[in-house]
Amino acid sequence: MTDIFDLFRKIEKERASTAASPVSFIVAGLGNPGQKYTFTRHNAGFLTVDYMSQKLGFDVKRSRFRSLTGEYVFGTTRALILKPQTYMNLSGEAVGEAANFYKIPPERVLVICDDISLPVGVVRIRAKGSAGGHNGLKSIIEHLGSDNFPRIKLGVGEKPSPEWDLADWVTGTFGDDDKEKMFAAFGRACDAVPLIVGGDITAAQSKYNG
Repeated sequence: MTDIFDLFRKIEKERASTAASPVSFIVAGLGNPGQKYTFTRHNAGFLTVDYMSQKLGFDVKRSRFRSLTGEYVFGTTRALILKPQTYMNLSGEAVGEAANFYKIPPERVLVICDDISLPVGVVRIRAKGSAGGHNGLKSIIEHLGSDNFPRIKLGVGEKPSPEWDLADWVTGTFGDDDKEKMFAAFGRACDAVPLIVGGDITAAQSKYNG
């Protein structure tokens, strides 16, 4: 029978090893900095990170890589959590800087963002793909030199009519009914992150798409 003290020593050794492990994954939630943008459609990525930080108990406050950052260990993988402060259209500058610093390949960079082509509250997880007209994704593709990175898209709904200005729509706030749908979407996206970081995006898609 294993001595109980040997077991404790093994657990502490594994815990210390995990704590000392380097960052090997990036989770970037996209949005625009500033209080006036906090609850806007374009900030669905920021809001998901905020939800996740509160649920899992970590802070995203340290200023690095032109971002607010934090760290969290998913299983045995230490991830850098980013909220780029460059404004949406230049998100790739922040994500690319962090990826270059830690020598992290695109396939280990998870991006969380809004999607106007999806109904409000719908979650879509993709292993890779084009920018689809999203300027934040376009910037990240440019700076990573690849579109081969996973992303979680949160539906924020289409413009009510073609006459609406797109910038006004994505920087507008959610209605009361939409807030409940988005809160549920933040939860599903948050729960999908550990699976994606752990390398099982197929399971994440099967469980949380929709």
